[in-house]
Order: sequence, then C-alpha cells, then structure tokens
Amino acid sequence: MTIQTLLSQKGGVGKSTIAVNLAAVTADVLNQDDDPDATSPVAAVSVDPQGSAIWWADRLDNLPFHVVQAHNDLDGLRRLRELPGIRHTYIDTPGWIDLAGDDDTSDPLGRGAAADALRAVLEVTDHVIVPMETEPLCFDPTARTIRKVLEPRGIPYTVVINNWDPRDGQRDLEETKEFVRANKWPLAKTVIRHYKLHTRASADGLVVTEYPANRVALQAREDFYRLALELRIDGGR
Repeated sequence: MTIQTLLSQKGGVGKSTIAVNLAAVTADVLNQDDDPDATSPVAAVSVDPQGSAIWWADRLDNLPFHVVQAHNDLDGLRRLRELPGIRHTYIDTPGWIDLAGDDDTSDPLGRGAAADALRAVLEVTDHVIVPMETEPLCFDPTARTIRKVLEPRGIPYTVVINNWDPRDGQRDLEETKEFVRANKWPLAKTVIRHYKLHTRASADGLVVTEYPANRVALQAREDFYRLALELRIDGGR
C-alpha cells in the first residue's frame, strides 16, 4: 500500500480538493469496470475535524473510492496499512499544524486529539504532498511545514503548486517556483490550474472524473491525471 498525505500549515490551499480528486483519478485507473462486485482499491481518509472531504463525498451518488473520517480513531490510523484490499490511500489533514512539543505555539488545539491524529498519520505516511498557492502569504507556512514537521522526521515530500489562474500571467507562478527552488525543495512539474469547476465541485457532488465532457473540463481533469502519474501512482503506468 502507498499512503500519501496532504499537509500544510496554511488553510485554504486545496488539501481536500487534491486528496479527493487524486483518489478519484487513481480509482478511475485501477477500478475493475468489468467486475461490478469488485471493491475499489483506493481510500480517502480525513483527519480534519471539520470533515470537508466527508461532506463532499456524502454528496456523490456513486463514490468511486472508500472514504473514512478518522480524526478520533488513533488505533485505526496506526493500522492503515492493514486495510484489506486497499492499494492507495490519500489523507486529508486540517488547515493548521500544532504538534505538542514540535511547535512553539501555545494554542491548546496542539494538545488535543487532532494533534495526536496528525502524529499518527505522520508515523505511517510514505509521502507528503504540500500544496502551495501562487501568493506570498503561502511562502512562510510552506516553509514551516517543511522545516518544522517534515524534515525533522525525514518524511519524503513534494511541493505542488495549486490553484494557479493562467489569466493572471506567469509572474506569480515563476516567483513561487523560484522560492521553492531556492529552498531546494522537491517541486512537482504539474501545476494544478484554477477552474471554477473545482470551486463548485463539492457543492455539486462531483469529483474531477465526473466533470461534463467539454474542453474546460478535460483540461481540469488533465492536471490531476498528470499529477497522479507524476507521483508514481501504480508505478507511474
């Protein structure tokens, strides 16, 4: 099994969107369409107490992957690798990181169950995806996520630029890429572009594989398929 976790100290950078849509495209590739009784080998797990991914999944008529809310299930999180039949798991995390003893914050949330859940997730994850938008407000939270949480634990990670609007031009995108490169962080080649379809998807009860068949939707889907391949889903095949 491969376990990939979406993690960032900044909220609103698209962790839930990326987790759910990567699960959807992975399931689209791996699900056995010729066997209606086969179960999906893909799971999305949320440890975000707000449960954004769960709220989204509950609105889907035909969920192509398993979804679990587990922020209060530490034993279950530690045993994620034992999920029967699951080959790929994506974990959605809260829009903040407060790990008692690891951060200099005095926020009491860092002493509670959510911090314990994050620690349990980091103990089992194979790889972390760090979403980052093309704005300076994302720079410091991304740096704190990597330097205070990931690097001390030796967890492999990839920074993924998310929600870039091509209509804004290349400047912000190039400045963001340069910031990542200057810090020598692994950067995904795939950039997830901004589309209104992504903004509306959770309310409409759709994942990226179910978008309508038109040019814009095809472009929106392409980003997630390319990212999934880049992250070596099923060996990159």
